[in-house]
Amino acid sequence: MNRLATHVWVGAYLTRLRLVDIPVFVVAKGDADAGAVLVKLNTLDGNATLFHRSFDLMTGERKWVVLIESDEPAVDESINKQRGFDPDLWVIEVEDRQGRHLLDEPGLS
Repeated sequence: MNRLATHVWVGAYLTRLRLVDIPVFVVAKGDADAGAVLVKLNTLDGNATLFHRSFDLMTGERKWVVLIESDEPAVDESINKQRGFDPDLWVIEVEDRQGRHLLDEPGLS
């Protein structure tokens, strides 16, 4: 099965969030076709959670998992480290006081 180009997935994710009035921003643009994506959920209270997509080799399932959950500066430091390893990385920031990110909805894995 062919993978969806990253820029297409990002565009669809941004649209889905905007349709329910959740502010979202592209903080760093990565490789348009094959860049990995990090999603930072900023709850606007000084804390944040960073998600990355994980692949289960046993089941073949993709899912979003927490990379770090901490105060915002620690999460930003983690993002900077990840971008140091992978300059093709996309970083998406979602701002929602209720903690909504929609990554657990069907079609976003």
